[in-house]
Amino acid sequence: MASKEIRYKNKIFQLSYELVNPAQEEVLLILHGWGSNKEIMKQAFGKLLPEYKHIYLDLPGFGKSTNEMILTTEDYGKIVQLFLDALKVKAKIAMGHSFGGKVSTLLKTPCLVLLSSAGVVTEKPWSIKIKIATFKLLKPLGFTKIRQLFVAPDAQGMSHEMYETFKNVVDEDFEDSFSASKSKALCFWGKEDTATPLYTGEKIAGLIANSEFYPLDGDHFFFLKHADLIAQTITDQCKDTTQ
Repeated sequence: MASKEIRYKNKIFQLSYELVNPAQEEVLLILHGWGSNKEIMKQAFGKLLPEYKHIYLDLPGFGKSTNEMILTTEDYGKIVQLFLDALKVKAKIAMGHSFGGKVSTLLKTPCLVLLSSAGVVTEKPWSIKIKIATFKLLKPLGFTKIRQLFVAPDAQGMSHEMYETFKNVVDEDFEDSFSASKSKALCFWGKEDTATPLYTGEKIAGLIANSEFYPLDGDHFFFLKHADLIAQTITDQCKDTTQ
């Protein structure tokens, strides 16, 4: 495990990362989802795809990487690109799960692998709408201490900066970015995913001109039991893409 110091907008980020197959030339960058870290991605893919140098990165504010500013997904994309530049590498493939899928899309790599990516706004259940409306009603009255009763599980226990970052990215419409992608995209999805439902994957695959869609059994973390299939598909489909 290693760490790289990155400066962005006059802030210092200590980014924790790990390399697998460091002697290989072609680079596969693997990004985790919101509230997660690089370890779960390494658990899935660390022993696969031996023809690539894997870079597992803790995104700013997660795992062992630091963050002291409010960010957008665009900021994350720029920070990750600065990180790759600092390592003096160009990623041939960017693979991202959930929130990491949005960040991966911004990197404009020749091959893009999306694992139940976020980025399509979904309709909120009535229970969530009522919570939001109630909090907005109580906030001007000074009932800010009850915030923890209303925040999503993904946002609980966060610093101020990460909570505000979460609010920036959670309902972000990323459809224009998907439509603009020139990458060869492999879109893998869990059929029983409730965080990023299957129809959002179908929509994303339809927005990216050069894409293939692979619905697989499982929930939001379906890739943990389908890593072999995903890896073989990457080997077959991404080998002819050029940097």
